[in-house]
Amino acid sequence: MLSAGRLLTLTGPGGVGKTRLARRIAAETSRQFPDGVWLIDLAPLMVGDLLTETVAGTVGCPRPDMDCLAEHLRDKRMLMVLDNCEHLLPQCAALAHELLAMAPELRLLATSRQALHVADERILEVPPLTVPKAADASMDGARQNEAVRLFEDRAASVVPEFKVDDGNVMAVASLCRRLDGIPLAIELAAARVLVLSVEQILTRLDDRFRLLTTGPTTAPARQKTLRALLDWSYDLCSADERLLWERLSVFSGGWDVEAIEHVCAGDGMAGETVLDVLHQLVDKSVVLRRGPRFEMLDTLRQYGWERLAASGQDKAVRLRHRDWCRDLAARSEAEWFGELQMDWLGRLAQEQGNVRAALEFCLSEPGEAWAALEVAAAMWSHRLSWSSPSEGHHWLERGLAQEPDAEAIRAKALWVDAWLVLLRGDPDAAKPLLEECRTLAERLGDEAQLAGAVHITGFSALLAGDFARASTLLEEALVRRRALGNRGHAWVVLFQLAMTAVLMGDPRSAELCEEVLETSRQAKAEWSVSYGLWVTALDRWRQGSLRDAVTMMREAVRLKLRCNDHLGLAQCIEGLAWILTDDKQYEQAAQMLGAAHGVWRSIGTSLSGLRHLAGAHDRCEATLRQNLREGRFKAAFDRGAELTPDQAATLALDERGQEGVPPETDVASVLTRREREIAECVAKGLSNKEIAESLVISQRTAECHVENILRKLNFTSRSQIVKTWASRQSDQE
Repeated sequence: MLSAGRLLTLTGPGGVGKTRLARRIAAETSRQFPDGVWLIDLAPLMVGDLLTETVAGTVGCPRPDMDCLAEHLRDKRMLMVLDNCEHLLPQCAALAHELLAMAPELRLLATSRQALHVADERILEVPPLTVPKAADASMDGARQNEAVRLFEDRAASVVPEFKVDDGNVMAVASLCRRLDGIPLAIELAAARVLVLSVEQILTRLDDRFRLLTTGPTTAPARQKTLRALLDWSYDLCSADERLLWERLSVFSGGWDVEAIEHVCAGDGMAGETVLDVLHQLVDKSVVLRRGPRFEMLDTLRQYGWERLAASGQDKAVRLRHRDWCRDLAARSEAEWFGELQMDWLGRLAQEQGNVRAALEFCLSEPGEAWAALEVAAAMWSHRLSWSSPSEGHHWLERGLAQEPDAEAIRAKALWVDAWLVLLRGDPDAAKPLLEECRTLAERLGDEAQLAGAVHITGFSALLAGDFARASTLLEEALVRRRALGNRGHAWVVLFQLAMTAVLMGDPRSAELCEEVLETSRQAKAEWSVSYGLWVTALDRWRQGSLRDAVTMMREAVRLKLRCNDHLGLAQCIEGLAWILTDDKQYEQAAQMLGAAHGVWRSIGTSLSGLRHLAGAHDRCEATLRQNLREGRFKAAFDRGAELTPDQAATLALDERGQEGVPPETDVASVLTRREREIAECVAKGLSNKEIAESLVISQRTAECHVENILRKLNFTSRSQIVKTWASRQSDQE
């Protein structure tokens, strides 16, 4: 970038390594500049009036004025590094503009927390170091990670015998993640190994600004402590920028424009100025833009939160954040059964951190538990928003314990909680919840919650294998739900009634399954369609149409992957095992049964509490053991059980050679320009890290693009991208 242009600005948050990178660039390119490489540290310069004099004195200009400086540099082939420009931005921009105009052989390399905004400026955002993912903190993987290697190197400089080993690798990886991969923060933390173990440092990170205070004596004052570094950034912000920085700290996991306007405007910040101020914070590297969303590094967010708490405005902002989450949950419930269903699944997955933060606030603040019940109960329609049914139950159980008198919302929360504990396989816990719900709904005359009690009681009977009772209760619930005019609630009951009919051999099963599938397709509710396909596939299997059953079950698996529905995925893979067993594909069926077991285990549940499916499972397993004998069955089952959910889905699809989009579709037309660039890199065999380096983007951004490509093309592995792109290039040739 420096060779292609005459001004390159390295931007990024404080402590990310801009100065160190600039010095490395200067050292490695010094031979290209016969008149020298000049480093000018502007941090000590508090006023812009002395900028020209400082530059002139550094490069050996005899007089400290612009005319003399321009004459001195006119024929020089040199590189000038302007380090730490952010506090003198207008003056540095003007100086850069004039020098580049007057000295044609001059190259400028600037470091700043925001761009200079000079014509022909090239900007390189310096990202934090990559950190190990929580799932990849193995010894071998962690030792190769940038952030971990930096920590180990700096820790060994104070404790020579320090090594990252099996005993501390998880803690080191977690520490690097908590510090956002910021090199300065990691170096300050590593210095603490002189008196603390890695685990002790990690437990003290909640007060990181007090902990990380031991920078080198030769470092600038602002880089000796983490707080001083952030104080420097904060002091460079305007009053509005500081206020917005503080208020944005209430978000967890990022936010979009709608959220910031709802939560951050008012009380001293005009709504029409919020987006302009947000733009300024992005420009100053306080806020990071990730597509349509924005986020802050956790270290900057915690600093902003401390400032907000000190101002006394934290509760008011958290209440606005709570109300935004309430509105989000209410809208998702109202719109879930329709063409926006997949959009809401994705939206709520993105906002999971914010919803959790709001729920924790409501359950920690006296008198606010009712709001937690309202939000958590509304999420019944999007249970995938929780990491598992256990998480949804966790919030509802706490809220119900704190709000015994919140009558209307309590009744709804009771049947939703009963539903979630049933999905966990705990019918004994569901029974008292349903009894209280029915009693309370009858006393209040609340027909909607009475319908909920009848519905989930019928669902409980279905799970217990009491199909006759389940059918009676679900038929009553269907009448009640339809009378209330809620299509989504009614569809769920209809689906469960169809499942009951299939499992009990009711002659109405085909008709009910057709209605389930047709209703969800008409509503364009894809997640619901996946369940319609699943129950219809089971019905076809019962009737002996094995080929149709396999096709429909695999179609359901594709949708489950798009929804990230691991509970539904487990059911589909389980169903495929049954079908393949009847088709005498015993080896594959045994592996499929193991894969289903692995997915059940990954979400913290099992078939033991789902008796309506346990009978078919037991018959399938018995058949496989009989035909494969114990050794072969166990080997195949164990191979499947070792798979991740995504690998299990790939096994279920068995699509070696099949593509995820119709063959007549040009896959490039489905992707954005940037996604096509990423896909080409994947096709060349590049890893996410190599893609990030090649396209000068963060590794996290590269990962997000790859995930979007897989989702858009209905693919489950990178190898499918490679094959499709190779075929496409061959066609073009």
